[in-house]
Amino acid sequence: MKRYSVRLTEAERERLRALTSKGKAAAYRIKHANILLKADADGPAWTDRRIAEAVGCHVRTVENVRCRCVLEGLEAALQRKEQARPRRERKLDGEGEARLIALACSEPPKGRDQWTLQLLADELVRLEVVDSISAQTVRRTLKKTNCSHTVSSAG
Repeated sequence: MKRYSVRLTEAERERLRALTSKGKAAAYRIKHANILLKADADGPAWTDRRIAEAVGCHVRTVENVRCRCVLEGLEAALQRKEQARPRRERKLDGEGEARLIALACSEPPKGRDQWTLQLLADELVRLEVVDSISAQTVRRTLKKTNCSHTVSSAG
């Protein structure tokens, strides 16, 4: 027997059917709505494995969506689960980003026409803004801030 049995009201079923039929929501919301409709104990009551095969996801996803619906409600089940913490700490906080931008806008080192991403990364480490940083992290940060004082293309 399933530990968390989904029992939808008629209003909830109608809302989920409308969500799946319009196709105007995010793909994961439509997938979660389909999971809940098929898992409804007062409806089709499909097995988790059958639901997973039908909607194209892992059985664990079906279990998680069902569990969130029972414990937290329909809206929580339709959302993605919030991460408890980001996977990685950011290399540059606001102050670090400001230092990077100031550095990128400053005069390049002697013998250079402009800053390269690798030179900026190396300089941030030398100035002890960060312990280590990749040129790609520097690129993403500068792109996010629309800074154009560095190399315009990598190739």
